[in-house]
Amino acid sequence: MSAAPNEPVLLRRDEGPVAILTLNRPQALNALSGDLIDALKAEFDRLAQDAAIRCVIIEATGRAFSTGHDLREVASSRDRAVHHDLLMRCSAMMLAIPRLPQPVIAKVQAMATAAGCQLVAACDLAVASSEATFATSGITNGLFCGTPSVPVGRNVGSKRALDMLFTGQFIDAPSALRDGLLSRVVPADRLDAETMALAMAIAAQPPQQIASGKAMFYKHMEMKLADAYALATDFMADALQTEDAKAGIDAFVNKKPKPDWTGR
Repeated sequence: MSAAPNEPVLLRRDEGPVAILTLNRPQALNALSGDLIDALKAEFDRLAQDAAIRCVIIEATGRAFSTGHDLREVASSRDRAVHHDLLMRCSAMMLAIPRLPQPVIAKVQAMATAAGCQLVAACDLAVASSEATFATSGITNGLFCGTPSVPVGRNVGSKRALDMLFTGQFIDAPSALRDGLLSRVVPADRLDAETMALAMAIAAQPPQQIASGKAMFYKHMEMKLADAYALATDFMADALQTEDAKAGIDAFVNKKPKPDWTGR
């Protein structure tokens, strides 16, 4: 099952400085088919070169955000090379998210399971409806969620991640927020507005600082503490020399209006 005939599996629309990518396989609960994985990766590659876009939202149509890999597609072959290729393409797509200069927000309206939960965890931020649910449920189909464990474990820590991975049980949105899988939980009828408000707030900030700060953050998160401080110290010393920082600090010190970074 997939998108309706002649409909693309991924849609894109831009609202000012915000690009909105919509998973569009509602009949298949937005399972991550090879085509959808490739479409996401291609769009991320385009966005990396698009200076007009300051923030990206990933959303989905229908009654699921994503239920993970398309198991019908997986079951169509028993060839390890075919499975490995699919998983490598999916990992490359997930890795493209932290490497984008723009922050990426998952907007989760409903359940996100297995690689769908992985996609939420891979995004920089995640805003969920209070009705959304989350699981790394591969184990209930006889398969430990190995690749989803990578970003989920980094979001929530080993004890909570392994609880999810060993049991496949669902957690609700408040629990996912408490555990660190989500940034914010909002009422279902406020999901669109609150997610766009967050995206526009980010888009109003100096884009070079956002892009370089995001890259620095992910780099230091893989370092030992002292090395992370050394990297962040050099980053801030360099950042203080930029025109953005000089203008922002001057406005603060001299009680001037905040600089307008939207045209930069």
